[in-house]
Amino acid sequence: MSSAILNIEIIVEKKSWQNLLNKVKFYDFYHTYDYHYLSKSNDEKPILIKYESKGNIIGLPLLLRRIFDTDYFDVTSVYGYVGPIHNNLNAAFDNFNFKNQLNQFFIKNNIISVFSRLNPYICDQDLILKGIGDLVQLGRVVNIDLTKTLDDQRHIFSKTTKRYINKGKKQCSIRLSNSKADVSTFIKLYYENMDRVNAKKGYYFTKDYFDYFINSNDFQTDLLLAIYNETKEIISAAMMIKTNDIIQYHISGTRNDYLHLTPVRLLIDEMRVRGTLEGYQYFNLGGGLGSVEDSLFRFKSSFSKDFKNFEIWKYIVNQEVYDQLTDQFSDLNAEGDFFPKYRSDE
Repeated sequence: MSSAILNIEIIVEKKSWQNLLNKVKFYDFYHTYDYHYLSKSNDEKPILIKYESKGNIIGLPLLLRRIFDTDYFDVTSVYGYVGPIHNNLNAAFDNFNFKNQLNQFFIKNNIISVFSRLNPYICDQDLILKGIGDLVQLGRVVNIDLTKTLDDQRHIFSKTTKRYINKGKKQCSIRLSNSKADVSTFIKLYYENMDRVNAKKGYYFTKDYFDYFINSNDFQTDLLLAIYNETKEIISAAMMIKTNDIIQYHISGTRNDYLHLTPVRLLIDEMRVRGTLEGYQYFNLGGGLGSVEDSLFRFKSSFSKDFKNFEIWKYIVNQEVYDQLTDQFSDLNAEGDFFPKYRSDE
């Protein structure tokens, strides 16, 4: 891979990756080397594009992949909230040089298109990407503002959520644990959830995935368990990921027989209390399925009305080749907004 461009360096090794994260200071677990390693497919290579000029630092983590059996490549983001990270940028930043050098890198390495989900909690991502393709708002995510008092946070809860939490506290206990036995139970609960919603195969993460999360030094994973007091059975569990000032509600699972109790409300409430006392600022619950404000979004918004915009970044580097690949590989029946179109048949 060619990276001999002034001010741009391509990082693929963990130590250098972490060094850049330390320099930019504010980032999410989605930006870490470990999460990229966990998320990549066999045909994908994690890269971190580093740009440094006049005291400005920008880091852009991506997954590089070959486009089928061609000589072309594209880059995409890991699942979650990613996009560029930075240090020392302000509203006066001019991205002209960054844009030109980034584009040169893409062209020299036969990279045809770029896709990335952005992070609602990292400021000035739009400033960095201005004029480079399109930024598209897909929906909103729900944030619990942990800088507010616990009482002020709870005051916003819907009556239904308050009622379920009050009832749940009488029936359940909460435990924080990363023991092998509890992780194994969580995996079973998670798979049960995936079966219930007929999830795609890609959502059935391996045991190694969960173990890697628990043991990673790049971020902190809290596994919260809800135990039904009468039977001492674990009926619900959730993985919450902590990085810098952000807590992310990652994945969860609940036994089918106890769905009527919605014990995950207890887990969210417990995490927001712990996070507040530990000095975190944001607790991201995420949005609805496919960024639609559906029943899942309404459930999450029963905890907070602090909504943040969720955007994606789409950039076609070489329109001519992009169109050729689309003609050759795309599924004509695919949704009109699928990007990149030439992968719509995967």
